[in-house]
Amino acid sequence: MTNGRNSNRLRLVRAHIDTSQQPVVFMHRDCGVCRAEGFSAMARVLVRAGRRQVVATLNVVFDERFGHDVAALSEAAWNALDPEPEAMGSFSHAEPPGSSGALRAKVFGQRLDEAQFQHLMRDAVDNRLSDVELAAFVTACAGDRLDIAETIALTRAMVAVGERIEWDSGPVYDKHCVGGLPGNRTTPIVVALVAAAGYRMPKTSSRAITSPAGSADTMETMTTVALDLAAMRRVVEREGGCLVWGGTVCLSPADDVLIRVEKPLDFDSDGQLVASVLSKKVAAGSTHVLIDMPIGPTAKVRSAAAADLLEARLLATARAVGLEARVLRTDGTQPVGQGIGPALEARDVLRVLRGDPLAPLDLRERALDLAGHLLALASGIALTQARARARELLDDGSALRKFMAICQAQGGFREPLLADCRHPVLAHREGRVLAIDNRRLARVAKLAGAPGSPEAGVDLRRRLGQAVHAGELLFEIHARTEGELQYALDYTLAHPSIVAVGDSP
Repeated sequence: MTNGRNSNRLRLVRAHIDTSQQPVVFMHRDCGVCRAEGFSAMARVLVRAGRRQVVATLNVVFDERFGHDVAALSEAAWNALDPEPEAMGSFSHAEPPGSSGALRAKVFGQRLDEAQFQHLMRDAVDNRLSDVELAAFVTACAGDRLDIAETIALTRAMVAVGERIEWDSGPVYDKHCVGGLPGNRTTPIVVALVAAAGYRMPKTSSRAITSPAGSADTMETMTTVALDLAAMRRVVEREGGCLVWGGTVCLSPADDVLIRVEKPLDFDSDGQLVASVLSKKVAAGSTHVLIDMPIGPTAKVRSAAAADLLEARLLATARAVGLEARVLRTDGTQPVGQGIGPALEARDVLRVLRGDPLAPLDLRERALDLAGHLLALASGIALTQARARARELLDDGSALRKFMAICQAQGGFREPLLADCRHPVLAHREGRVLAIDNRRLARVAKLAGAPGSPEAGVDLRRRLGQAVHAGELLFEIHARTEGELQYALDYTLAHPSIVAVGDSP
């Protein structure tokens, strides 16, 4: 450790480097502080500036153009410290996270209790766990390594380390899709329908984890979703519903930290999925939740047996945390809607709400099914009557007016912009569409740039069972740049059966 008051201090500058939510600090290898403190690359460093502090990961710089008297902060570190101009920061080794023992225990297969999970989630939210440690935790919980008791404990722990919103008395409704099905952007339509019917539905959504778009990504092409808790409450009190990103309102912030790690790993487990979904519902003050569970050979849930296990875990955890939950099993054999990617899915949503003749019928019908179940739950009427009520609200424009009002309350509405770079993928033979590979089609959309480029994705033009002639359009790839378009096209050419055309069996 250095001696003297100012010997471990450096001037703070902004690196203008996006490291997602992970705080990173950059120092030159010959920096006095770096050498005196014995810092090495990837060390965990405690940075203090004014009354704020953050634990960051050190990246060592060799370029002599980088000053020896400065420390550059990534966007996440800069925002956490919010330093004054020309501010000085002090640097020291960060203490090892207190939850290291619990993390090690889980890695070696031991069961954790709620206190241990809470310690881990608190350290995760406070940036005391590196991304390597977080990846170890996510991996140690994957597969069947979390039992139902641990899933309940993790859910409660994730709620405990974040904000929790309390509403006036009365039911609060929500819905969630377990994912794995491209498109399927029913949430904006369902929120508009439920709120138009006079019920309360404050919807918080995650950004995409392993998919080309999450509800928050899609909504962000049309309105502001990064609302704080007070703004979210104002929107709901005014319009009865909202569609916001959960990361800003700090409802279950541990979930957003885990999502950051799950995204590059490209997987999440049943236990973490349940904890992620239900912790956000509890934190948002929901009382009743409808879970959309698509089942199909290339969906996230691939079989009835897998659905049975996930449904049992969802319902048991929901009961334990005080939620009334229902699971609706739906068709997961092909994407829902035409668009796959934030802006393309937003286009589909608007077409359904506007009654556009080009609106995808399957998206409309699935949204009406989900809204019908929620309205039946809310009103106590028969499902057929509730679905008819939802259809009436959609057809007479009430849902569109409510959706636009919600967007205006969140900061204003804008039309989603579509990409300029496009490439058609054509059928090579005559026949019928025999299969659509959800996972590979989602991969094409991600290689095209989704969700990072909101306008990128796939525009699917054929459904299962449809007749196709050689040379007809199967789907169109959208990208922001020609380079991203080529990445997606190369993958498509390497997997010609993404949309499989053949003779009917």
